[in-house]
Amino acid sequence: MRVDWARGGPDLMMALDRGAGPLGTQIQDQLRAAIRDRRLGAGERLPSTRRLAELLGVSRGTVVDVYEQLLAEGYVESTVGSGTRVATMPAGGPARPAPGAVTAPASSSPSRPVEADFEYGIPDLGSVPLTDWSRAVSEATRTLPTAELGDEDPAGSRHLREVVTAYHRRVRSGSAVAEDAVVVSGFRQGLAFALATLARHGIRRIALEDPGPREHDVIARRAGLDAVPVPVDDHGLDVGRLRETGARAVLLTPAHQCPTGVALGPSRRRHLVAWADEIDGVILEDDYDAEFRYDRQPVGSLQGLNPARVIALGSVSKTLAPAIRLGWVLAPPRFVAGIIEEKRLSSRGAPGLDQEALALLMESGRFDRHLRRVREIYHARRDVLAAETELAFGPGRLHGLAAGCHALLRLPDGTSERAVVATAATMGVRVSGLGDYRFVPADAETEPDPRPPAHVLGFGNVSEHQISRGIRTLAKAVRRHQERTGHPKIRSIMD
Repeated sequence: MRVDWARGGPDLMMALDRGAGPLGTQIQDQLRAAIRDRRLGAGERLPSTRRLAELLGVSRGTVVDVYEQLLAEGYVESTVGSGTRVATMPAGGPARPAPGAVTAPASSSPSRPVEADFEYGIPDLGSVPLTDWSRAVSEATRTLPTAELGDEDPAGSRHLREVVTAYHRRVRSGSAVAEDAVVVSGFRQGLAFALATLARHGIRRIALEDPGPREHDVIARRAGLDAVPVPVDDHGLDVGRLRETGARAVLLTPAHQCPTGVALGPSRRRHLVAWADEIDGVILEDDYDAEFRYDRQPVGSLQGLNPARVIALGSVSKTLAPAIRLGWVLAPPRFVAGIIEEKRLSSRGAPGLDQEALALLMESGRFDRHLRRVREIYHARRDVLAAETELAFGPGRLHGLAAGCHALLRLPDGTSERAVVATAATMGVRVSGLGDYRFVPADAETEPDPRPPAHVLGFGNVSEHQISRGIRTLAKAVRRHQERTGHPKIRSIMD
């Protein structure tokens, strides 16, 4: 219900949703917001309780309670014979509406609903094993000793560290043991702790993949490190160029490079390990979605190849869900104490019950069962993505399909990634350009990207039907761009 009370008073539209909670709370929230952002000015008179109740179709008692609450909070003043008026508020800019407040809609037209969201990094949220997770939490609550309900071991649950390192040895060909592991609240927290520890060990410069995961350069600089880019080609990180940077640490995604999707080649892996040995360097391995390999067994972890030089970081954000904020750092012994100290100084650790629940879930075999199930789902979506892309754009355009939940779509030369992204958004498709993953040093001038234009297509949380519609719509967006710019049109089987 929308009501404009302009008669005899200030202009203000209020909207009540009778299915969205107590009406009195909605009225309070909207009046507070109007007063805070000065849509209702100091001294302006509000309608009488009877009049506002009539306008809004609520009881007078509801409005009386609203006015009394706002009076107690200092938003309004009430004087006999003068009614209720807006109080003088402290100077300052407009404040945000209260959380959950129901406000009048903006004058601009609403954006088109997203029909296909190819956002990178989101797993299939509809397949999260919530029943198994609930059972694991219940079992953890029932069995966890009372003594373990206090602050955790600084390194995290011993049980979970044993389970995670056993899993890493079994599934990722690693060699870490529980003493090498630190439990953290997700990958980024673990990365921040690891980088801070490297800085304390005298490492001043870290190399990052270009293109690579977003904001890793920001995290590195916040840790006090100088971040430098190293190009990625069809065989992964260019180790030869890495040697030229003077960096003593490198952060990379070797099993399924983000965002290009390539795997670090065998010779590159050997050369990378040799580089670390030669300069007393450190390799930070972002092992984010290696379990999802479709053509053969997943490539093993670099940590197993050289445990003295590799810090492996993992989490359940891609295998379960981002909402389960649990991850781990598997580090050489010389760095473990420093990472634990960084963790101790920044937080009290990850929730103990959740750590125990994850350990139980992995021990029970239900975690592996979940991975097998979603691997089949992703495989099917990958196949649909490949088929639809070939129909819409022609063969040879899609890359990085051997593993993971995203692929790289090469666009025709001369195509503007940003223009197509914007056009696709107006057509109900959300997608990111490869340029969003480019790493430009803070002190460098922006140069034209020499790489062919491309889009990063995440298919973890999008259905097969949405993939089909989304790719066809994306092809239309590219054609519209080509028509506007005069570039040759893409040729496809659909033409």
